[in-house]
Amino acid sequence: MELYLDTANVKEVERLARIYPLAGVTTNPSIIAAGKESIWDVLPRLQKAVGPEGILFAQTMSRDAQGMVAEAKRLSNAVPGIVVKIPVTSEGLAAIKILKKEGIETLGTAVYSAAQGLLAALAGAKYVAPYVNRIDAQGGDGIRTVQELQSLLEQHAPGSKVLAASFKTPRQALDCLLTGCEAITLPLDVAQQMLDTPAVESAIEKFEQDWKNAFGNLNL
Repeated sequence: MELYLDTANVKEVERLARIYPLAGVTTNPSIIAAGKESIWDVLPRLQKAVGPEGILFAQTMSRDAQGMVAEAKRLSNAVPGIVVKIPVTSEGLAAIKILKKEGIETLGTAVYSAAQGLLAALAGAKYVAPYVNRIDAQGGDGIRTVQELQSLLEQHAPGSKVLAASFKTPRQALDCLLTGCEAITLPLDVAQQMLDTPAVESAIEKFEQDWKNAFGNLNL
């Protein structure tokens, strides 16, 4: 199972990389734009923050296949080993096929159906990213979409994997993992919520008070 942070906040990645068993960081144009830093400045810093074993994802902006391929090559040259996110449109599928031949790994993003995700995988995308909460917001079933896509990839594109995205709660993320999803990416607030439970601090304080009452200090 691979756990990613969905952010371009370098300081938070550095902080959480010490704590969480991170596989890497995913970004998208909105996330990069929110940080108001040039993508060419922030990506190398994110790469350093995730370490040599971490995987970094960044997305193209062009709408046509030729432009996507050119931007993907520029990203790959600037940050060796980066996985390039390509929206799964008709032009995106064409770009994924070309990039597969070029040896540049891709993630098919903006996936709203299992069929759409399967096409991305068959075209050569290493990862496919269904948008769980956004599917729910449109009246669909995000978790079921993940489950269907996971089954389709296992049967027809075993070289690809689901990297589920768009979460609003830890429960959504856990439900995805229970379907057999192999990778998820979490926004910072959801990642923090998975660990921060008020009852934990209360329990620790009780342990400390009982120990201090018995032994007069908080040392072993």
